[in-house]
Amino acid sequence: MFFIKGTNKSDEPRMNERIRAREIRVIGEDGEQFGVLSVNEAMVLANEKGLDLVEISPNAAPPVCKIMDYGKFKYEKTKKDKENKKKQKNVIIKEIRIKPHIDEHDKETKISQIEKFIAKEYKVKVSLRLTGREKLHADSSIKILDEFANHFEETATVEKKYGKEQVQKFIMLSPKK
Repeated sequence: MFFIKGTNKSDEPRMNERIRAREIRVIGEDGEQFGVLSVNEAMVLANEKGLDLVEISPNAAPPVCKIMDYGKFKYEKTKKDKENKKKQKNVIIKEIRIKPHIDEHDKETKISQIEKFIAKEYKVKVSLRLTGREKLHADSSIKILDEFANHFEETATVEKKYGKEQVQKFIMLSPKK
């Protein structure tokens, strides 16, 4: 047995001459059952109607094949996939990093950035960067994250809060609907 390059595509169903089984269960284009036939008999039926014989369920015993217009089937499938992709909503997470010794003006700047992100319905991760000895006094630094969480109570929900055992302290803000 030999393989022809480019014909072994596992994501596409086998059709017409590529169907390997001796006997198959055949379904018509409008759903009618033809029963168990040989591949040659099913190919004759499909050719009479000017359609393709497509293997739908190769793991069944015997395999199930359907008589259909494969080009039209593939076109409708890609159209449906595009429609489903349009309906998906991508979640964008923006990150704002702050230090424990942040100035009041810098805090207001960060708050205005977060407000813009929440207005665009992005999730915002406010992370607190601790370096050196700041890590020893993380409890006093957490107050800044609490201030950010309290400021956005009306416009956003705090999804995740910092844990005591976590090395990086952060809060996740998502817009209220």
